[in-house]
Amino acid sequence: MKFNIPVLIFVVILIGTSCKKTFFTDVNVNTNAPDAGSIVPRVLLSTVEGTLAYTQGGDLSRYTSLITQQTASTSRQAGGYYQYTFTSVDFDSPWGNLYTSVMQNNKTLMQIADSKGNNRYSGISRILMAYTLQMSVDMWGSIPYSEAFQGATKLQSKYDTDKALYDTINSLLTVAISQLGSANPGVLLPGSEDVIYGGNAAKWIKFAHAIKARLFIHQSKGLPAMATNALAEISQSFTSNAENAKYAFGSTETSANPWYQFNQQRGDISFDDSPLGVKLAATKDPRYKILTTPDLKDVNQVGMGAYYGEGNAPVELIAYDELLFMKAEATLTATGDVAGAQSFYVSAIRKNMEKLGVASEAIDTFVTTNSMLRLVPTAAIAQVAAQEFIALYLNPEAFTLWRRTNSPTLTPIIGANIPRRFLYPQTEYSYNSTNVPASTTLFATRIFWDK
Repeated sequence: MKFNIPVLIFVVILIGTSCKKTFFTDVNVNTNAPDAGSIVPRVLLSTVEGTLAYTQGGDLSRYTSLITQQTASTSRQAGGYYQYTFTSVDFDSPWGNLYTSVMQNNKTLMQIADSKGNNRYSGISRILMAYTLQMSVDMWGSIPYSEAFQGATKLQSKYDTDKALYDTINSLLTVAISQLGSANPGVLLPGSEDVIYGGNAAKWIKFAHAIKARLFIHQSKGLPAMATNALAEISQSFTSNAENAKYAFGSTETSANPWYQFNQQRGDISFDDSPLGVKLAATKDPRYKILTTPDLKDVNQVGMGAYYGEGNAPVELIAYDELLFMKAEATLTATGDVAGAQSFYVSAIRKNMEKLGVASEAIDTFVTTNSMLRLVPTAAIAQVAAQEFIALYLNPEAFTLWRRTNSPTLTPIIGANIPRRFLYPQTEYSYNSTNVPASTTLFATRIFWDK
C-alpha cells in the first residue's frame, strides 16, 4: 500500500528505538541527521500532522475496526486479521511511522521551537506528542519515551510503564497550554502548514483539554475523582462541531484519505455487512446509510460511506460528540445523576448525527425512540458507551472504549477471546530485545486502565 499524504517534503530522522519497516522511511531516512537549526519548523509540523493522521486512519483504524467488528472481512490478509491472526511483523509499519516520522520529528520541532522562543510551535508540538503517546500507549501499553529520540547516543531505549506515560502526557499538555496562552507567541507563527487548526492557539488549547479529558475518563472506572477531573477538562474544551480536531486530506489520488487509498488498492474489508452494520440496519439507525452504502454505490464500490470513505474525507482525532458522551459517562461515575447525564447523552447523539449530515426529522425520531437512560448508573454507562462506539466509527478510540467499558457486547469471531492490545513489532524484538517487555499475546497483559 502506498503512503501518500499532502506534504511535499519529508524530514525523517533516525530514532533511538528501532523502526525498520515503515511506509516510506526506507527511502527517506536521512542517515546524517541535519543540524536542528536548519530544519524549517513549518516542514516538520506538516510532516508530523500528515503522518499522524495517515497512520491513525490507516493501519490503526483498520486493525481496531476489524477487532471491534465495526468492519468485517472473509478474504485475504484482512480476513486473517478479522480472526485475530496478527504477527509482530504486522505492527512494524505503524510503530515505525509513529516513532520516526511523527514523534522523532515532533521532538526535533519541540527543541527548535523552545530554543527560539516560538511558543506557538512549542505548544502545538507538545500537544501532538501527547496525542501520539496517548494513542500509542492505549494500543501497546508500555513503550519507549524517556530514553527515545537520542539518535546514535542511545540506540536501545528502555520502556516506560503505561501508567507513568499517562502522567507524562498530562505534563506535556499542561506545559503546552501555558505556552499557547503566553503573551509572547514568538517570532515564527504557524499558518497554513497546520492543517488541523491553521495556527489557531485557542482551538489548540481546547484540543489539549480534550486529550486531558480522555486521560481521566480512561482511568475513571470505579474512581469518581477521575471522572470529576474529566468533567473539569471537558468544560474547557470544544463547544461545537466546528472545533473538532481533524485532519482534512486532499482530493487528488496521491493526497487522499487512507481508507480511500486502501479501498482502491485492496477492497477486502466490508462495511455494510459487518456486525455493527447489521445492527445499525436492524435498529433503523439513520447513520447506517451514511457510514455504509448497502448498494455498493460508493466511490470504490466496497460499501463504505462517503463521510469517511471519500478521497478528501477527514481523519478525526477528537470530536465534540465524543466529549459529550464522556460528559454523560463522567457524570454517572462522579455523581450517579442519571437525569443529569441524560441531557449530555441526547446532545451527544444529536451532535454526532448532525456532523454526519442526518436529516433533523430523522434525528428527532431516533432520539425519541432511543434516548432514555437506564436508572442504574452502571447500566446507563454501558448504554452511553454503546452509542459512543457508533460515534467513534473507525477511530482507534473505539477499541479503547470497548475494552474499558465492555460495551457494546461483542462475540469473538473465533475462539473464546477478543484481543485486548497490539503486539510489539518485530523490529523491536530484533533491535531492542533487551528492553521489550516479556513476550505478550493479543489477549494478555492488559493496558493498566483495562480492568
